[in-house]
Amino acid sequence: MRPVSDAKKSYHIAVVGATGAVGVELLRVLERRAFPVARLLPLGSQRSAGSTVSFRGKEIRVEELSDSSFQDIDLAFFSAGGDISRRFAPVARAAGAVVIDNSSVFRMEPDVPLVIPEINGEDVRQHHGLIANPNCTTAVALMAIYPLHRAFGVRRVFAASYQAVSGSGARAIGELRSQVAASAENQAPVAEVYPHPIAFNVLPHVDSFLPSGYTKEEMKMQNEGRRIMHLPEFRASVTCVRVPVYRAHSVAVTAEFDRPVSVEEAHEVLAKAPGLELVDEPHQNRYPMPLFTAGKDNCEVGRVRLDCAFENGLSFWVSGDQLLKGAALNAVQIAELL
Repeated sequence: MRPVSDAKKSYHIAVVGATGAVGVELLRVLERRAFPVARLLPLGSQRSAGSTVSFRGKEIRVEELSDSSFQDIDLAFFSAGGDISRRFAPVARAAGAVVIDNSSVFRMEPDVPLVIPEINGEDVRQHHGLIANPNCTTAVALMAIYPLHRAFGVRRVFAASYQAVSGSGARAIGELRSQVAASAENQAPVAEVYPHPIAFNVLPHVDSFLPSGYTKEEMKMQNEGRRIMHLPEFRASVTCVRVPVYRAHSVAVTAEFDRPVSVEEAHEVLAKAPGLELVDEPHQNRYPMPLFTAGKDNCEVGRVRLDCAFENGLSFWVSGDQLLKGAALNAVQIAELL
């Protein structure tokens, strides 16, 4: 495996799923953060092959993903879904590339670092050619939970997510647009991506249901949070909800801590946290909203208040761009650490 470590070097980069919502955003992030790309290889399905993507003012042809795609590739970003990652990430790693994977396939593998750079960036040193990107809702929530944990020791979390359709990819964004347009024409909305119309609706259903009654998505904050924060006793009860927002997730969090906490202390901690902005002037109608965090690298936190039901409890609201900190930006930040 070729080391990815020389800051003066430029790298051969492959992006699997380059025409998808996350893939397109990943190309934009690589460009605006001036990542040292010597060669870009956009990869996609047979259907996407032959189309082009824009990068640094040029149109680059998308090639069909195959077993031979990763020759001489240094870094491979995967954002084409779990089945593709399961099939081709080992192929890329065997060819010598370091894989940064956006799917959930490898997140709980003990030898695969699961990384949010602002929280556990040092874990990338333990990689064996494969690093996992966390779930988007987990990433947004932990940006606020972790700095508070460092100060006060988090015990458990109760949360409800308000997840944008961007979390389901480009088809879901198109479906929301088409349903809004259909409603304006008094036509029946067509639901294909979701089991029910998402326009003017909320769905308490993200991912598939488990025997416990929780969904897979809802268990990710606890399971992934334990790995990322190195906190095996962390507990999180979450209800994940899809909302008719195009982009940026929000999470309402109630956290219980080991030590007493005040709003003033929490504000001080959150204001200093990397990758996070404190927006908390509710009497001036200033609080985080997905409309304004969409397109922003930093997440925002606000509505910070002492919880009225728990001792040492704090409630707050976090918003962050699912395609950026929840996916593409976090993946590129991992590559920058390498």
